[in-house]
Amino acid sequence: MKYLKFYPILLLFFQSLSVLSQPTINRIFQQPGATGLYEKLELGLSINAEFTNPFDPDELDIMAAFTAPSGKVWKVPGFYTQSRWGGFLVRFSPDETGEWSYTISVTDRNGTASSETGTFTVVPSEYHGPIRVAQNKRYLEHADGTPWFGVGLWYNRGNDAEVLEELQAKGINFISRLITPLETWGTGLGRYDQMLCQDIDELLEELENRDMQLSLNIWFHSFLSETVWGGGNIAWYTNPYQLVCDAKDFYSSKEAWEYQEKLYRYMIARWGYSRSLVIWFIVDEVNGTDGWASGDSLGAANWARKVHEYFKEHDPWNHLTTGTRSGGIEEWWGRGYEIFDMAGREIYEAQGFPINTTGQVGKDPTHPLTYSYLNYHGQVKRLWDNFEKPAIIPETGWDHTFYEMSMPGYQSQYHNALWVTMASGSAMSPFWWSYSDQLNDNMVTNQLRYFRRFTEQIPFSKLTGLAPLQAENPGGHAFAMGSDQLIFGWAVNADTDMSGKTITLHGIKNGRYRLKLYHTWSGRYLKIDGQEELIISSSRNILSFTIPVLKIEGGHARYIGQDVAFIIELME
Repeated sequence: MKYLKFYPILLLFFQSLSVLSQPTINRIFQQPGATGLYEKLELGLSINAEFTNPFDPDELDIMAAFTAPSGKVWKVPGFYTQSRWGGFLVRFSPDETGEWSYTISVTDRNGTASSETGTFTVVPSEYHGPIRVAQNKRYLEHADGTPWFGVGLWYNRGNDAEVLEELQAKGINFISRLITPLETWGTGLGRYDQMLCQDIDELLEELENRDMQLSLNIWFHSFLSETVWGGGNIAWYTNPYQLVCDAKDFYSSKEAWEYQEKLYRYMIARWGYSRSLVIWFIVDEVNGTDGWASGDSLGAANWARKVHEYFKEHDPWNHLTTGTRSGGIEEWWGRGYEIFDMAGREIYEAQGFPINTTGQVGKDPTHPLTYSYLNYHGQVKRLWDNFEKPAIIPETGWDHTFYEMSMPGYQSQYHNALWVTMASGSAMSPFWWSYSDQLNDNMVTNQLRYFRRFTEQIPFSKLTGLAPLQAENPGGHAFAMGSDQLIFGWAVNADTDMSGKTITLHGIKNGRYRLKLYHTWSGRYLKIDGQEELIISSSRNILSFTIPVLKIEGGHARYIGQDVAFIIELME
């Protein structure tokens, strides 16, 4: 039986009960006024119940049933928190305007108590809702159908509002973040560190305020590694799951899974409501764990499927899932890409990909930047060809590259990775590892805002008849994606520049088109003869256009550079 607890600024309180007492719901604390569409509704509970561990749903199960105006019923678990006011809460975010109702049940070993019916009104808001896979299966959109293309990177630092403000100003609309296990040696298994949980609460609130998204990495490989890769890649010693299994048995242990189910339920209860949670990133670099390295890669995939299916069954908001193998050339994880909502292929070019290994640019006939953008194109294309789902690069970059991080070539390599993955069919920008002093001068620049400006002109989630196009750029390369509505793409020549180069696209419907050329380094559409749009025509299913030559004008720089992006729309 639990002991008497008192919280002086609490929305709720507890009191001792006899073993035979039925649970009771004393009061539900509901925020006053209407709730905005896709905004958080938080209910505080004052209850009497018998339990030892308030986190354990086997001892204390709190479940809310929300009924929408349409009649749809949402089942959302409650959770225990010692953060802020403390106590038991239910969090929800509605997806319909109008009058909603709810009831809450509390079950302990002695029985079940049910609340009276509560109501609340949902009014329109400025928000578009959580992210989902679009009907075309390749891209993403908000719950209300508004297209969304992710532009972001890994951000594993604290919740610095000024930094998040800077990232937003640079065009970033998502971050990916790893978390340390919520179960610690201090809490023990089945209980969750409330400082860590509060940190995620605050991060999501900061992101919600900025209309940004979070990819939340649940299991970073080091926390499941006792022997693999060494050094900082080993952190199993910090993981209390070793109380119930060896690291190599984590994926197969029945007892470990029973604790995981409760962990995932808690995460859904506490953070599933958020319109800023885009991805449950289930496992990062699964092959960097003892469960995989011991030889049971199939067992690791079966575990990944089980976690994915748990979230699909229990997350009412159906947030997306992904997971990865590491970024070497041989680390293709077909089983994993098939499992998750999003097929996520890591890329670390220095781990076996084609790359200049001479240490001298002039000693290799292929430019280092050419190697790089072809590596990214090849992996995204392979995902596109093999899996009918959104393709992403969920980890890449750092110093596993040809150029060192402070060099201008590194910035060009990053720039090219943004553009070539988009033009090859990726649903989000590469998740570059990671926001840091070593990288920020080359990464967190206006080029992200310029990239975002371009992607916002393309209604990715509304496109139909999507297919990669054959594209030619003599002396360089071109990449293009066709659809029933428009064509978008990117052309590049790392050896010289794009001035005067002719791009040819094959498999194009004959007709007249509007062409817009985009200067990727300055974030502007090119004006030719004073016009941003050129009218061009295709014949024999071939469409060609020539990139203009820009020259110094009025004593100011005018230069096309080594790459250019384009959007082509069929005229009615």
